[in-house]
Amino acid sequence: MRKVDVFRALHRKRLPGDPLVLPGPWDASSARVMEEAGFPALATPSAGIAASLGYEDGSTPADEMFAAVARISRAVDIPVSADVEGGYGLAPKELVERLLEAGAVGCNLEDSHAGVLKDPHEHAEWLAEVRHAAGDRLFVNARVDTFSYGDGDPEQAIERAALYVAAGADCVYPIDAPADVLPLLRSGVEGPVNVFGHLNGEGPSPTALGELGATRVTFGPALQRRAARALRGTADELRR
Repeated sequence: MRKVDVFRALHRKRLPGDPLVLPGPWDASSARVMEEAGFPALATPSAGIAASLGYEDGSTPADEMFAAVARISRAVDIPVSADVEGGYGLAPKELVERLLEAGAVGCNLEDSHAGVLKDPHEHAEWLAEVRHAAGDRLFVNARVDTFSYGDGDPEQAIERAALYVAAGADCVYPIDAPADVLPLLRSGVEGPVNVFGHLNGEGPSPTALGELGATRVTFGPALQRRAARALRGTADELRR
């Protein structure tokens, strides 16, 4: 079975309280650790990779991002989905080709630019072109940035999500949606819903998010940042 088919199947028939948990590796070494821990798939965070390469979030050149994704994909045998932000201005066909060349089976695509929401109809048309170029070779996760850069209206998020699903998105990602609106989003969104998760003690657990409606849970750069803090602690010990 192709890795993309394995990845797609992981999203199906998830029970409440049992979402697909996808940790975010930022390099080949962290990807191997996560695979060895038993996770069935991974989802790279653009901010985590940016930090590992010495860039601010959103400033990583496309070539370096795709090269990083390729190193991660080569390092593990499990499926890898890649956060490629807004697509780096690439035409849909080229974006799809570069993702496939990097070994990715899926991608996150944002519906905002520089902190401003894109026109949802225009973005849906672009997603439809990505879907056409990809066929069944990529799992497309359409990020909905209403809660990050819009007015936080759940109904608006549902409307944007519906457009993206109609355009061919396999999953939608209302990033930063408050936990208490997840049941409403779940009831209004067709198909899988990706929810931003928190590490232990920092917010609702993946199980709790699953009970509220999450199909899958990702963590953005949280693991990379926690690892960096741990490394800083070790470095401080060396100076004593």
